[in-house]
Amino acid sequence: LRRNLDTLFSRTRKGPGYQAVVSPHAGYTYSGRTAAVAISALKPGKRFIILGPNHTGLGSGFSIMSSGAWNTPLGPVRIDSGIASVLRGCGLPEEDELAHAREHSIEVQLPFLQHRFGKDISFVPIAIMGFGYNEAFLDRCVELGSCIAGVSRKFGARIVASSDFSHFISWESARKRDMQAIEKIRDLDLDGFFRTLRETRASICGYAPIAVLMAAALKLGWKRVEVLDYTSSGEATGDMDEVVAYAAIGFR
Repeated sequence: LRRNLDTLFSRTRKGPGYQAVVSPHAGYTYSGRTAAVAISALKPGKRFIILGPNHTGLGSGFSIMSSGAWNTPLGPVRIDSGIASVLRGCGLPEEDELAHAREHSIEVQLPFLQHRFGKDISFVPIAIMGFGYNEAFLDRCVELGSCIAGVSRKFGARIVASSDFSHFISWESARKRDMQAIEKIRDLDLDGFFRTLRETRASICGYAPIAVLMAAALKLGWKRVEVLDYTSSGEATGDMDEVVAYAAIGFR
């Protein structure tokens, strides 16, 4: 794992210091380079809030863990109980270990953060179950994003939204659909983002974490949203007819 991360990070540059990123969560062979680009671009820090989609359907809609540690081959990563306590006080995230028991979208980010920022980092995991592209669900994402904005400002916590983009369509179709959604992300247009997802029948699994991050960015007054990398599994497999696409996007 260390050798793999050394190779992936050797192809990236540090900086310019984003407060938050979108980073993919597929196998490192497929999305590792893009994840390294995303994590390398983060402003140095020791405390992280990681938002990931709930692929399994286990647990509650917005599931947090507030204590303990997660083990990786690079060592344990402590959950930041202080930040988690404040986030739980917002009323939306529920304490729920079940949602995290078999979910990969958050844990695959940890070795990248350990490699980039050291073994003494801490984090808070929040798994979000997708409930469609309706206004009521968007309102809940905005509510959580507003709470995270305050926590990020108070504690200097960086934010990682874990998401892959289009799934199992041609590279040409994936790029077309994803760029429509990414345009709305860059404009911090939450309503337009959900509308585009609905109209294009998008398969962006972490759309809710991205929406929460967008809401936090608006609350914090961040103006710059930049695409740092965009690629697909086809670069590893050679199959461009059925790809999963990945993006690294920086916020500051």
